[in-house]
Order: sequence, then C-alpha cells, then structure tokens
Amino acid sequence: MTKKILCPVDGSDHSDVGLARAAELAKLTGAHLTICAVNLAVGGARGPTINQWTDEEAEALLVKAEEKARAAGATDIGSAVVISRAAGQAIIAYAEELGADQIVMGTGDKRGVKRLVLGSVAAEVAGQAGCTVTVAR
Repeated sequence: MTKKILCPVDGSDHSDVGLARAAELAKLTGAHLTICAVNLAVGGARGPTINQWTDEEAEALLVKAEEKARAAGATDIGSAVVISRAAGQAIIAYAEELGADQIVMGTGDKRGVKRLVLGSVAAEVAGQAGCTVTVAR
C-alpha cells in the first residue's frame, strides 16, 4: 500500500501533469505527498556555484505546487528544496531518504536525436529508483 509519495516539480506544464496525478493518488490512498523542487547547481570549478532558482523563487514554486495539490484533493502535503548538480540522482536519493513508496512525475515530449542528446530525468528515475515510479504525460 502506498503511504509516501514523492513528486518532483519544476513549474513546467509537464510537472503539473505529474503533480495532478500524485495529488489524485494521495487523495485516493490517504498517502502523504511530498513535493520537491530540485534546484540545479551549476558552476563552481573556477567561479561561484549558482543555483537555477533563488531561494525565494524555489519557495514560490513549492507554494504554488502545494496549492495545486490541495485543489486536486490531497490533504497531507509536505515540500522541500533539494540542491544538486544532477536532478535524477537527487530525486532518487531524496526518495530513499524519505522512504517513499512511489515517485510520481511528469515528463516532457523529447523525441529522436533531442532525446538521445538531452536524456530524460524521468527515464533515469524510472530506471534506477528503488521504489515504484509513475511517469505521467
């Protein structure tokens, strides 16, 4: 039985689809839903490390996501910002830390060469996570 769901978000339409499915599942099962934003860190070799979002932007992203999850019927909700250089690995590690039973996430629509070059965070998570992964489109 699903008791803890992790849903990574980034504010995109694709992550909103995953969030809606995660909230729906949390509502149906009574599971705790944790929403996380992976704030990607870049740079640092010869200069400062810079995160994708400021702390305020990351917090605003989570507040908006929590509001959407509540509107979809989820009631037991938490959130966190995870700072990492690799989104997929950060999601997997955070799911393990939480003891998540399931990760629910959206995915983009990359195809062909673009998919091969850019990869997919959802594919990485689905292939390596130690729990059930639902990829919503």
